[in-house]
This record gives sequence, C-alpha cells and structure tokens, in this order.
Amino acid sequence: MAYLTETQLAQMGFHSLGKNVRISDKAAIYNADQIDIGDNSRIDDFCVVSGRVRLGSYVHVAPHCLVAGGSEGITLEDFSGLAYYVQVFSQSDDYSGRTLTNPTVDKKYKNETKAPVHIGAPRKTSVPPALAKITTS
Repeated sequence: MAYLTETQLAQMGFHSLGKNVRISDKAAIYNADQIDIGDNSRIDDFCVVSGRVRLGSYVHVAPHCLVAGGSEGITLEDFSGLAYYVQVFSQSDDYSGRTLTNPTVDKKYKNETKAPVHIGAPRKTSVPPALAKITTS
C-alpha cells in the first residue's frame, strides 16, 4: 500500500494532524479542514472520509470504509478502528418512502436524521493497562 508523504498530508489542510499518520494515496479525503487525526493512525485504500471527523491515536480505518461526518461529526476514540467495508454516517435521509431523498432535493421535501456518532470509550489514561504492564515491567 502506498501512503501520502508528510508533505502531501501537510498540504491537505487538516484541522489537526498527529505524528506518524498514514493515509493511502488511494483514499479520498474531503473537508480536510474539519478533520482531526491523532498520532499513529492509518486510513487504508479506497476509504472516503468527509465532514466533521475526529480520529484519535492508534486508530485504523480498513480498506473500503466510509466515514461521513456531515455537520454533526463522528469520533473514533484512541485504539478503535473500523473493519473492511464499514460505513458510518452522522446523518441519513428517511428511506421509508414518505419523503424524497438525495442531496439534490430541497430540505423541505426531506426528513433527515442527524446526530453525532461516537465509537470507543473516552480515554481515561494515556496508555491502556495491557500496554502499561509491558512498558513498565
């Protein structure tokens, strides 16, 4: 897998970008100015990341994932990840058939649901207990 260089990552204009971040050169990143990525995190081939997104440290987004933060945002806490082909949305149209759908339709004809998405437990310590035993022994 080929990754973007540090220079290329810096030029994308992320809101914040940690150290040792790896993003595939085949991933699509939109609204980088709304995206925060922590240290040692990785986004693999054919992923799409857009909108308000916060990836903590040591987060892995496997190939073919979609992370659509929209206006409400998606957070993946430290040491969390997404398996192949996972799709996470912070907003969705009403697909019941009672309203119209898709981004080209005026909002007055739609019934969108929007809510923030949070994956993983908030960090209580900087190192998980299992790793603390390894690093302090």
